[in-house]
Amino acid sequence: MPKTPDISLPDPSRWKALVFIALAQLMVVLDATIVNIALPTAQQDLGISDGNRQWVITAYALAFGGLLLFGGRIADLWGRKRTFVVGLIGFAAASALGGAATGEAMMLGARALQGAFGALLAPAALSLLAVMFTDAKERAKAFGIYGAIAGGGGAVGLILGGFLTEYLNWRWTFFVNIPFAIVAAVGAYFVIREPAGTRNRASLDIPGVVLSTLGLVALVYGFTRAESAGWSDSLTIGMFVASAVLLLAFVVTEAKVAAPLLPLRVLTERNRGGVYLSLGLAVIAMFGLFLFLTFYLQVVKEYSPVMTGFAFLPMIVGMITGSTQIGARLMTRVPPRLLMAPGFLLAALGMLLLTQLDVNSSYAGLILPAQLMLGLGMGTAFMPAMSLATHGVDPADAGVASAMVNTSQQVGGAIGTALLNTIAASATTSYIASHAAGASDPRVLELQGMVHGFSSAIWWAVGILAASAVIAATFVNTGRPGGGSPVAGSGAGEGAEDEVRIPVVAH
Repeated sequence: MPKTPDISLPDPSRWKALVFIALAQLMVVLDATIVNIALPTAQQDLGISDGNRQWVITAYALAFGGLLLFGGRIADLWGRKRTFVVGLIGFAAASALGGAATGEAMMLGARALQGAFGALLAPAALSLLAVMFTDAKERAKAFGIYGAIAGGGGAVGLILGGFLTEYLNWRWTFFVNIPFAIVAAVGAYFVIREPAGTRNRASLDIPGVVLSTLGLVALVYGFTRAESAGWSDSLTIGMFVASAVLLLAFVVTEAKVAAPLLPLRVLTERNRGGVYLSLGLAVIAMFGLFLFLTFYLQVVKEYSPVMTGFAFLPMIVGMITGSTQIGARLMTRVPPRLLMAPGFLLAALGMLLLTQLDVNSSYAGLILPAQLMLGLGMGTAFMPAMSLATHGVDPADAGVASAMVNTSQQVGGAIGTALLNTIAASATTSYIASHAAGASDPRVLELQGMVHGFSSAIWWAVGILAASAVIAATFVNTGRPGGGSPVAGSGAGEGAEDEVRIPVVAH
């Protein structure tokens, strides 16, 4: 009888565990957008100034994006199940604090706490899937479900946020997290059994934690500030310079320390590197689109918050279909790049349709088919991308490899919102200035300028998605899962026992 448990044997409760992991992931992802629709009402109730309003979103993004790598390493060190449950309990407590907020400081503190506990929760969830599902076909199904939630959760947040704000109260956009978190935490505690021998018990890399957290916070804040203060603002430029210096110092540190926070082998393996880069770019395009379509539907088309939320349903349907029916079914039959590259291209074609937006565009004739194409494409691409995030990685590095996916998405979201919104605002200003002389109705001109700005920025999103497709086709060169011998992971053998390796993706 072997001394080390054979973790290649499947966990009998893995499918029950998936339910609770998926529930937690849905809560974290929809929280990124659910508060957006409730923000105007919350701002008025709590007396938050226009200048500080953005901090309700930014406080969450900074804590979440800045602490993700640390959260992933804690999951590897402390145990993924324990980190997952603690993250859920903390997220629920922070949500209760946000829902009960009586002023600006309490609200901003609650949002930062939500982000911090989310940074524990998200990498623990993804890495639990990585170590629990080792069979190629089962792994494809599990990551299909996870990918659909990761891709569609933001749009679900818009629907739920609109419903809760319009029919109940903005505070319920926070309170709704509590039952999600309690059910997921209780279920996880009793159902999840983390495979033995998959922890990384090396000492914590404190310099790496400090440098990566400060570097990522500076990067996310730089893009967030650029949106409100402009790209030439001295603090914006200072944040980008500081981020570059800190992240460069982080890379140098990781190459030298004995037990790095982020082993560079996690980044340098070409398939994982291709996934992180292509996903980050794709999220830039998607977050910009959420912003533009929300404003277009509410301001130009005068949809209510609930109608706006439901108008995103075709994208959700497309994502779920692409992820579970196309991606999951084909992943064990074709190489991942043949799903990712065409998926990103289909999403780019959907985005291309939206460059034709004007004030009188038909929802059924233009927006609905574009959303379906976007959803199908992104769902198909997200599923193998989520699975490849831990491609060939040693189980002891699964948490930090998973954290890198969330980091690329979070940073991509911050960049997308700031970059595309700046491009749109600039195009709107130019359009209004050049058409002001012949305009008979200032309101119509304002709307036309706004839509022109959206369509101008969407052209950039088309190019970004096309770049994602090229990166996926070029970097991702692994074969289909189950097609041969298991990958042990670049550098995975350093001090690792053979018994604790898992066949993640095969050539």
